[in-house]
Parts: sequence; structure tokens; C-alpha cells
Amino acid sequence: MRMIGITLLGSTGSIGVSTLDVVERHRERFRIVALTANQDAEGMAAQCRRHRPEYAVMADPVAASRLRLLLSGMARPPEVLAGTAALESVAALPQVDSVMAAIVGAAGLLPTLAAARAGKRLLLANKEALVVAGSLLMRAVADNGAEILPIDSEHNAVFQCFPGDFRPGCGLEKLGVERILLTASGGPFRDTPPEGLAQVTPEEACAHPNWDMGRKISVDSATMMNKGLEVIEACWLFGARPEQVRVLVHPQSVIHSLVQYRDGSVLAQLGNPDMRTPIAHALAWPERITSGVAALDLLEVQKLDFRLADRERFPCLDLAYEAATEGGTYPVILNAANEVAVAAFLTQRIGFMDIPAVVGKTLQRLPREGVEDWEVGQLLEADRRARRVAEQNLAGLAE
Repeated sequence: MRMIGITLLGSTGSIGVSTLDVVERHRERFRIVALTANQDAEGMAAQCRRHRPEYAVMADPVAASRLRLLLSGMARPPEVLAGTAALESVAALPQVDSVMAAIVGAAGLLPTLAAARAGKRLLLANKEALVVAGSLLMRAVADNGAEILPIDSEHNAVFQCFPGDFRPGCGLEKLGVERILLTASGGPFRDTPPEGLAQVTPEEACAHPNWDMGRKISVDSATMMNKGLEVIEACWLFGARPEQVRVLVHPQSVIHSLVQYRDGSVLAQLGNPDMRTPIAHALAWPERITSGVAALDLLEVQKLDFRLADRERFPCLDLAYEAATEGGTYPVILNAANEVAVAAFLTQRIGFMDIPAVVGKTLQRLPREGVEDWEVGQLLEADRRARRVAEQNLAGLAE
């Protein structure tokens, strides 16, 4: 069996660490060609010593210099590179078969596009790449013979419930599908009275009841913006309209998503809440390999609860549906404003309920533009413009 070469974009984050855990269980099958991170030189150094990549890339040049010093005693250290161009380069290396796109936020767009344009199997954990540049990314996948396999547990669950010959973007009608049901834990505040949300602290927002995630995505889960971004991602991946994607709050996080067919059948994918399951599924697809995740014991679970997501309690979800319906630059604006607002909340510049306020005001202040024929530079300029307006809205809240 030929070994599969992997570039891991965002190796020191939670998805990256889980990916390396699965890879290490199958050393005869996978090899790490390149690892990338933002600033965590110490974490990257430890990964390099263990997994022996050919390349190690830090987005931050200062962190890259630090990494070179940390690896100076290594017998055969990887080549250490820095910057966005280097991220794009290792995503397109000829010895790489699969690229795990796990960089959080819009920062992951360029290397993700590079992987698609190089015809790689793209394991997509960076939902923002589709939110910001869905038409561009899907076109790059189609034009260059790339594959795109979803890593988000919800989208991976939908993918597993689709027919074996499904390919992303083909459309629900051809599959006999009426509706996609994305499940959401509801985060730490699913039962908090609305009047109590204004006093939420960053520590409380990051204390997710079921999943171990980074701080930004944990806040997105708490506001349910994460689920809103997943609605937009589902529309691109599965050729769905926003009204064909429904969000259900499912506190146990056992059913990761469901697919409702026109004949009355509803198929669901179940499992313990551990990202190694969708990672292992995508790494070896269409085969199945061990992931290190314990088998689900339904007798222990016993009870599965569901309710419709409350858009009044979680206005970020409502804003995301609005952006999905309007299309054009609205998803770009939504994502950029949310990243600015979440960063401000995590540094205690604004309150929890100020996040949807900043996002909503930014959407109101910027016009919708069509993006069907836009290239990446135009999308990134729209992203920068939205961030500037979001920062102005932050300043307005402080006045």
C-alpha cells in the first residue's frame, strides 16, 4: 500500500492535534509531509520531533525564527518556512495527496484554495473558506479535479448519510433529499434566560458542555454563529438552499446530523462527540479505519432530546440565515464582523450580546455585491472593508 502524504494546516489547534492522533495510529498508511501553525513555536517543535515532517511553516515570521532555534539540535530538522506564501506552497506540494485545512477563520482561505487548485483531496475543517469564497472554492475544486471531504462533524455526518456516489455540490433534488437537519448542542447557554446572557464572561462562553474546542469556535458555539456558518457551508457543499437546512438543538451531541428523504426516510449518523471520528472517516475514505474513539453505547445514552433552535435567543443564527439567503458579499461581511466582535469579546472590550449587535450593524452599513465572478483579491478586500466597519461599530459601542 502506497503511503498517503499529508499537509496539515493548523497542526497545533484542536483539529490538528486530533488529526495527528489518528495518523499516529496508522503510521503504515499515512506520513506527515508538512505541518503549519500560526505562533505556537513550542507546540510545533514538539510535533516536529514526533512526526518528522519535511516542512514546518509558521504564519508568523518571528515564531518561525523561534522554531528554528528550538529545532537546532534535531538530527534532521524540517525546513522551516514563514508567511502566507509558504502556507500556500506546502498545500500544493507534489508529494502531498491530502490537505487537512484546519486553520481557524478567513486566514485559512488562501492555502485552502491552493490545495484545491493543485487537485488535492481537501479535508475541510475550515468552514470560513466556504463562507467567504464558496463559489470560488467550489469552482477550483471542479476545475482542477480536486476532492472536498467535510470534517465538521455535522457535515461529515450528512456526507455519511448520502448515497455512495454523491459528490459535493451536486444538489439535493438529484438525491431525493428534502431537507438537511443539522444538530447543535446549544452550547453552554441553551437554557439560560435571555436576560442572563448580557452578563456572560469569556470563560463561561468557552466552557462548552460536550466538545473540546479552541476559544474562538467555542464562543461561536455559544452564540450559535458557528451553526449559522455551518448552514452556509452546507448550502455550498450539498447544493442546498437555506430553507432546506434546519437546525435542531440536540443537547446530547450523539446524533451529529440527519438527512430527510422524499420517501419519508430519515437517516442519521450517531457517535460519541469526538472529532477523531470524522477525521478518520475523511482520511481513509471510502475505507473505514480505527480512530481511537470508543463505540457508542445507546443503553448508556438512553435518551435523545431535540428542539428547534431559538433564533430570538441566538440572533447570530438569524443573521447567518439572512446572509445565506441574500448571498453575494453578505456571508463575507458576516464572517469578518463576527471575527472582529468575538476577538473583542474575548479581550473583554465588549459584552456577549454585543457580538450580534456588531455583526448586525456591519451588515446594515455595507451594501450587498454579487461575487459570482470575483477572484480572491476582491473577496479579501471585501473582508478587509467589513473588518474596518466592524471596528468602527465597536468604537460606537464604547461611546
